Amino acid sequence: MKPKVSIIMGSTSDLPVMEKACKLLDELQVPFEVSALSAHRTPSEVEGFAKNAAPRGVKVIIAAAGMAAALPGVIAANTTLPVIGVPIKGMLDGLDAMLSIIQMPPGIPVATVGVNGAQNAAILAVEMLALHDEELAVRLRDYKENLRKKVEKANQELAELKYTFKV
Repeated sequence: MKPKVSIIMGSTSDLPVMEKACKLLDELQVPFEVSALSAHRTPSEVEGFAKNAAPRGVKVIIAAAGMAAALPGVIAANTTLPVIGVPIKGMLDGLDAMLSIIQMPPGIPVATVGVNGAQNAAILAVEMLALHDEELAVRLRDYKENLRKKVEKANQELAELKYTFKV
């Protein structure tokens, strides 16, 4: 089995956030890999990873980084694959990382989700893959239908709450 999605994080301290992406990809049966690379500490390895991802069969890259958050942009500069950036909450509640990832120069786009938004990054990656994979598209539709059902159930439970002045 070859990975279709690659999850890269600046350090393993980002794993508690990125586990949500791993769990979602696993639930939707999408082959993925996870590794740590630093744009600042291992720049040549990041470049090599980005240049070799497509030939290895990777279709989408999710890159998480905090603070200066250069990792998603450096990866995007070295590949034609879509890169989804996940800003990690850090010094300025993740605003520093988010702005670093969002403000890419023309020609080097990085799709960016909210701070610590690993689950949304995985969903976006799955949506991209599902464009050419009908079985995955069905699993994604089921997943989103279950989200709708959870909200319906929550509203039913709220309707049953009894208070003197609740109308």
